[in-house]
Amino acid sequence: MSRPKPTTARKISLGVMAAALLSPPAPAQTAPTAEDTAVTIYSSAQPGAIPPELYRPVAGRPAFNGMAVPGYALVRHERSVRVGAGRSSLRFSDVAGLIDPTTVTFSSLTDPATRVLEQNFQFDLVSSQKLLRKYLDRPVTVERTQGGQTSTLSGTLLSAGDGLVLRGADGTVTALRDYSSVRFPQLPGGLITQPTLEWLLSSPKGGEQRARVTYQTAGITWWSDYNLVFTPGKDANSGLLDLSAWVSIINQSGATYTDARLKLIAGDVNRVEAPPLIMRRQQVEMAASPMMDAEGFEQKAFFEFHLYTLGRRATLPDNSTKQIELFDQARQVPARKVLVFDAAALGYAGDTPLTDRSYGGGGNPKVDVFLEFRNDRQYGLGVPLPAGRIRVSQLDTADGSLEFIGEDRIDHTPKDERLRIKLGSAFDVVGERRQVDFTIDTRARWMEEEIEVKLRNRKEEPVEVLVREALYRWSNWKITSRTQEFSREDARTVVFPVRLAKDGEAVLRYRVRYSW
Repeated sequence: MSRPKPTTARKISLGVMAAALLSPPAPAQTAPTAEDTAVTIYSSAQPGAIPPELYRPVAGRPAFNGMAVPGYALVRHERSVRVGAGRSSLRFSDVAGLIDPTTVTFSSLTDPATRVLEQNFQFDLVSSQKLLRKYLDRPVTVERTQGGQTSTLSGTLLSAGDGLVLRGADGTVTALRDYSSVRFPQLPGGLITQPTLEWLLSSPKGGEQRARVTYQTAGITWWSDYNLVFTPGKDANSGLLDLSAWVSIINQSGATYTDARLKLIAGDVNRVEAPPLIMRRQQVEMAASPMMDAEGFEQKAFFEFHLYTLGRRATLPDNSTKQIELFDQARQVPARKVLVFDAAALGYAGDTPLTDRSYGGGGNPKVDVFLEFRNDRQYGLGVPLPAGRIRVSQLDTADGSLEFIGEDRIDHTPKDERLRIKLGSAFDVVGERRQVDFTIDTRARWMEEEIEVKLRNRKEEPVEVLVREALYRWSNWKITSRTQEFSREDARTVVFPVRLAKDGEAVLRYRVRYSW
């Protein structure tokens, strides 16, 4: 016999499923009264690390495996329940499928004397294969359609591997590969239709109570994205920017959170990681997002992190991506373009002086371009900015269109801090770096190195380039001569600001002496 065609529907009908779910001993059911849900989301998603194709289904492929979503949430449900006096059981059957059962707590808000004796998380969900396995050596009815005619065959199910094998009442054994549905007399014990939390409670008086259930679940995360539009000023190296911010939330936890109070945590929240051989339903996190507007996010310090609370309720459907504005757009924020030449891009690592003459020679000829602005309240910002990806566009005045000019990532940034966004490398400004002299006296324990940096500007306006030099050979150094003034960026880095005329060139030289 042939296998079922792909178009043949295999339907598993449960004639008495409802009765089985409600049959004694039935646990106490939650009352159909108002519920309150709160969700606080944490995230380990790196800014810009989740490309769009991973959080949108493509050609029927699910977007994420929920357990791979880099984040987790703390979920709190409050609802009215009816509790029996003495010992009774209670079920919550609309919880996340990726719940961490070890984090579940139950409490009665109206009767503190009600306490939990046992709690269980049941996740053996109904499926056709599980039903067939449960009914091995038990009677079933199989429906077949051939030539437009429907017939049924009843018997004891002997096998459900490669097709079905039935033994009839007369002992006849029939192998079936082509069938349309199987009917079972009832739902077997141990299978449920959705993940369910069940408690064994002890309550002196029972009755209607207000209960709160709290748990952590994997399969949910969030991150922030910033869109920035830069408008150059009369000075080509300065201008104004408009900045808007959004938070993106992925929910693949196996539950929908309807009209939930939504909070996001920004900061590096430490969690204990599971041993690698234990499968976990969650991952470690931190997160971020901003504020203002009664309907938007309100930010406040929370321990050593920042908490962002949405001023309205939101629904997070399962298997969905939602975007919410983080704060009102900040407009006309002063910004300046910064050119940086960091040819060596080296740092010191070690506990002895670097005496190799050739170390640090040559380098990258590219001059990097940055956009710099201050997270300042007087310009509509001045709020803690969560880690995220910043995309920058500039208006093309020829046709009024916005053109993408670069993007970068930012870490969690407090208010009043300066941000420097890398956009790429300058096309018309180039540089070169070379060592022109090196002298060493190992007995006297010193060495000297002379560096030359040449810069060329092929633009039609003057520019300033910050030449960043790492003094990487040893921690005790002194610049003995230089052609330009410099400033210290840190203990081993100096910066030389070099002005270049339009279509001009400049040469920087400095000599540094190391001793140990």
